[in-house]
Amino acid sequence: MKRVLFFLGQLNDRDVEWMIHNGSKLELPIGYTLINKGESIDSLFIVLSGQLSIYADNSNGDSIATLEAGEIVGEMSFLESRPPSVSVVVTRPSVIYQISRDTISSRMAENPEFRSNFYYALALFLSNRLRKTTDQLGYGNPEEEDLIDMNVLDGVANAGARFGQILHRFSEV
Repeated sequence: MKRVLFFLGQLNDRDVEWMIHNGSKLELPIGYTLINKGESIDSLFIVLSGQLSIYADNSNGDSIATLEAGEIVGEMSFLESRPPSVSVVVTRPSVIYQISRDTISSRMAENPEFRSNFYYALALFLSNRLRKTTDQLGYGNPEEEDLIDMNVLDGVANAGARFGQILHRFSEV
């Protein structure tokens, strides 16, 4: 399941529409470094198409993970206002949705409901990522692998349509 669904499922239609109109599309070639380890970033990214690889260092050595359509990038630096601890490099031509931290912060200051929903959405997204990582390391519980909280599942049902809106807006369907 695409993890962006956990994120978009917690936002309402107005918020997703706002994000569509306040973000931008990046078309990135193979080899482009979207995020450099240790260098501050000022945006949150959603992969619309293509593929990115995560490296512990600036694309030297083995890739830690591969990200494809529906993944969110830059969320940890957004939450902590700290430079990223990894580098993210384009490994297939990619289209990325980008929205700046300042734009999101302004919306949060004006709209407490958005702020609450946005942070809850990030928490769910990060929780899902941590569970998957724990499972990959062999410490998860296989019986619980496909369990999803029913409240989260309700939001995920709407999120597919919302991700479709973003893809359509940026002509990635």
